[in-house]
Amino acid sequence: MRTGVVPEVGGGAAGLLDRLTVPSGRQDRLTHLEVIPAREGVRAPWPEWAAPEVVEALRARGIPEPWRHQVEAADAARAHQHVVLSTGTASGKSLGYLLPALTEIQTSRGRGGQRGATTLYVAPTKALAQDQLDAVVSLGLPGLLATTHDGDSPREQRDWAREHAEYVLTNPDMLHRSLLPGHARWAKFFGMLRYVVIDECHHYRGVFGAHVAQIIRRLRRVCAAYGASPTFVLASATVAEPEISASRLTGLPVQAVADDASARGEVSLALWEPPFVSHGGENGAPVRRSATAEIADLLTDLVVEDVRTLAFIRSRRGAESVSMTVKRLLTDVAPELADRVAAYRGGYLPEDRREIEQALRDGGLIGLAATNALELGIDIAGLDAVLMAGFPGTRAAMWQQIGRAGRGGQAALGVFVARDDPLDTYLVTHPAR
Repeated sequence: MRTGVVPEVGGGAAGLLDRLTVPSGRQDRLTHLEVIPAREGVRAPWPEWAAPEVVEALRARGIPEPWRHQVEAADAARAHQHVVLSTGTASGKSLGYLLPALTEIQTSRGRGGQRGATTLYVAPTKALAQDQLDAVVSLGLPGLLATTHDGDSPREQRDWAREHAEYVLTNPDMLHRSLLPGHARWAKFFGMLRYVVIDECHHYRGVFGAHVAQIIRRLRRVCAAYGASPTFVLASATVAEPEISASRLTGLPVQAVADDASARGEVSLALWEPPFVSHGGENGAPVRRSATAEIADLLTDLVVEDVRTLAFIRSRRGAESVSMTVKRLLTDVAPELADRVAAYRGGYLPEDRREIEQALRDGGLIGLAATNALELGIDIAGLDAVLMAGFPGTRAAMWQQIGRAGRGGQAALGVFVARDDPLDTYLVTHPAR
């Protein structure tokens, strides 16, 4: 029994879904469509304390004024109040910590451009850290020394980061295995540390979160030994009880900024159940078509429609399989598009990952089949749709994946394709639960 009403669809993302279902006879696979309307944003003036060169650099990036929640978080951090920024995906959380951090760096340099205040950025994935580095460097601030310190960094780059960098981007593993054990060599960096940014902080939960919490406490002790007391700024679009979660993670009182004032395009979330294809299951039970096969068909149709789409697949092998299937299908119907589809997963060489990420940003790729390596990954403006092969495990992860689309303010479509699994079947047929 199907619960949930499938409304009439017209333009925008919902209209795109209409084109995917009606001509192909897939209407019965769409079990529910939820449409979240667009929202106007509320801007605020630039803080008076912000460095003029930082403000001008952000304006040059197309930000005439910040959103209200960005200013609230930046003001709190500037006042040395630990803060967690918990607003929606694509709400510009990074500006909330970049504004105070870059202002502190620009205004604290010694004579001859010697390193002054420093900032440590901690991300759960190397892709996210690299993306954030590209965003910081692209601002073109004079003399800013920023780099990553992770498993992809050669030794020369790590040595340079230790001696010169003002803005270092890393991950919990490298913080635990490299920076903190070698704190004596990082003494100048830690002694001038003013801000610690913990991005996508909802990722640190359970046993892993407990380990990261201890690493952060060790970081605080090391900083104190060198006379520093950095301000912690945390960010997440989906963390539950942000104040409590952030306080447990850092061991400090944290102020929450959760009133999202950013503009948002319309978001359409479709629940999709593949049809039965055989009765070859246990005791002759019917078997549904696999979610990956259904995703491959949908991704092919979206690429033909010139819709920039990211498909999340649960396994590395599945991501590669979907990519190859889509290429084969496109060879039959639109061979000129076959090279504009790729797979993305952990295990690729750093240069291969960077090449794929850049192609997705600049439009060279229309379709990408990826594992959750991109769930917390790069910020890609211009994506129109996200496909999900099965429930990713938590609602936070689901909305994180959907949030990869529509980051340029345009309408976005998310399609959750159920696997032949009792939990997925329940979710697509009981959307109100």
